[in-house]
Amino acid sequence: MNSSMIIHVNEGNFEYEVIDYSNDIPVVVDFWAEWCVPCKMLDPILQKLVQERHGELRLAKVNVDENQNLAIRYNVRGIPAIKAFRNGEVVAEFSGVQPEPKIKAFFQELIPSPLDLNLEKANSLLTLGKWQQSEETFHQVLVERPGHPNALLGLAKSLLAQGKGSKARDILNAFPVSHEFSTAEKLQPVALALSRIEHGLPETDFPLEATYNHGLRLITIGNLPAAMDGLLDVLRRDKGFRNGECRQVILGIFEILGQDNPTTRQYQSELASILF
Repeated sequence: MNSSMIIHVNEGNFEYEVIDYSNDIPVVVDFWAEWCVPCKMLDPILQKLVQERHGELRLAKVNVDENQNLAIRYNVRGIPAIKAFRNGEVVAEFSGVQPEPKIKAFFQELIPSPLDLNLEKANSLLTLGKWQQSEETFHQVLVERPGHPNALLGLAKSLLAQGKGSKARDILNAFPVSHEFSTAEKLQPVALALSRIEHGLPETDFPLEATYNHGLRLITIGNLPAAMDGLLDVLRRDKGFRNGECRQVILGIFEILGQDNPTTRQYQSELASILF
């Protein structure tokens, strides 16, 4: 096996050659043994199909007799056992010898489509705070796949971060039942609040109301940290401001930024200290 796409791996290099590598392309791991006759029947099929993919995925072979800890870690109960990794996680698997067409279809499912890649790009732009670019890319995805829940959610987030409350509200009001639905619900208060101020707000003599409105305006220019500073200041003086709307808007901003965003974690801590 002289191809870098077909390699033997062990407990020492599995993390790098399989887990880390699968962040770039899918890695198919073949758990096998020298004494296993079905393994020897399956191996040439796997190698042939991997070579036909021309670098779109990698085959990593693990000898279970020499790497028993890996077999235990991945719950290998019989061989051959095939486990496919993407982004460090097992995403698909099968065991035993399978017909070549079935394995070919298995491989095809692992390879990201142009739509998958475009969606990944859109979500990356969203994470980076490039709101307008992410909005445009999510629109491209939705042209190809209208009603795609992940793309709709991402589009709503990118619109809200630019202060386009009414457009985001239209998406969220008609959001399809899906895994993303609960997150979409958390964005509703932000969309409602921003849609109210799109055409301006009357001046107010109430300082707390003015501070709240200023925080909303900061969202419309994409300055989410400054917006949260102002909204948290409102909560420090009135935890139940507008029947909890202020708190819900902050929670919605957390969803726009993403739960793994360091800024989200920082402000979650501040919010907790105010409320509890």
